[in-house]
Amino acid sequence: MSAPIDTLVTVYGGSGFLGRHVVRALARRGYRIRVGVRRPDLAGHLQPLGRVGQIHAVQANLRYPDSVAAAARDASMIVNLVGVLTESGAQTFDAVQVAGAAAVARAAAGIGARLVHVSALGASEEATSRYARAKAAGEAAVRAAVPDATILRPSVVFGPEDHFTNRFAALARMAPVLPLVGEATRLQPVFVGDVANAVADAVDGKARPGAVYELGGPEVMTMREVVEAILRITGRNSLLMPLPFGLARLNAAFLQFAPGDFKLTPDQVDLLRSDNVVSEAAKAAGLTLEGLGLTPDSLEAVTPSYLWRFRKAGQFAQKGA
Repeated sequence: MSAPIDTLVTVYGGSGFLGRHVVRALARRGYRIRVGVRRPDLAGHLQPLGRVGQIHAVQANLRYPDSVAAAARDASMIVNLVGVLTESGAQTFDAVQVAGAAAVARAAAGIGARLVHVSALGASEEATSRYARAKAAGEAAVRAAVPDATILRPSVVFGPEDHFTNRFAALARMAPVLPLVGEATRLQPVFVGDVANAVADAVDGKARPGAVYELGGPEVMTMREVVEAILRITGRNSLLMPLPFGLARLNAAFLQFAPGDFKLTPDQVDLLRSDNVVSEAAKAAGLTLEGLGLTPDSLEAVTPSYLWRFRKAGQFAQKGA
């Protein structure tokens, strides 16, 4: 579908992992895209995703509603992708995923723009994880301001720049033993390109107004099965050592201060206590990727295209060698 050349979409959080794929998907459909980010000077990588002048980054911080409203001005559609998996300084779950989501929704309501809000599968007021509770509160704030907003809840998202498959592959390259938290927890990993196309479809108007879509890949896998697949693809033989939740949370009290791939927070441990899969109700109602007419790609079909760099001989190694 090609959008009218004067159709402007504001995308908050468009410079991140999911954001760059959403911006690319929208650019391919002909939209003009204004990307609201905290640091526009660091969003230059988005320019090659569209034609000259098609993508423009502006300053917008969800903790400052005036900047959010300014970035929304004259837009026909608003997309909110902003979220944080770990808290840092002023970037707390409540500040970003609740108050920030409310600010975006109020900005959309103020100009009469349609809103697509990306939340997370597992969002619930009763969740153990504060991240998941904040996602649910953010959805409620969005609904209060824009009742007909389309909400998308992806499961664990994977892709070339993710902090999920790349993290385990990097750890397996360094460690002969990998502690495994929530080995029996069920996930439905979804490819970032499929989520981006779902967002673009919602912007196109193909999604039901006011509906909540649950986005998962074609396979339900346990955490152990996911990590075993990553080890096969990268040709690594790390031993997986199941870690009980209680011990994992104790370790996370210290690891939350660790750098890079070693970082693990108590809230992330809590998040792994619950399955993260598409519900039967969503399937029955057609509120899934398949319901949007999309055929999701599997983890094992996509990850070899970027995890090859973690093999012992890189691109020259055979899969599983």
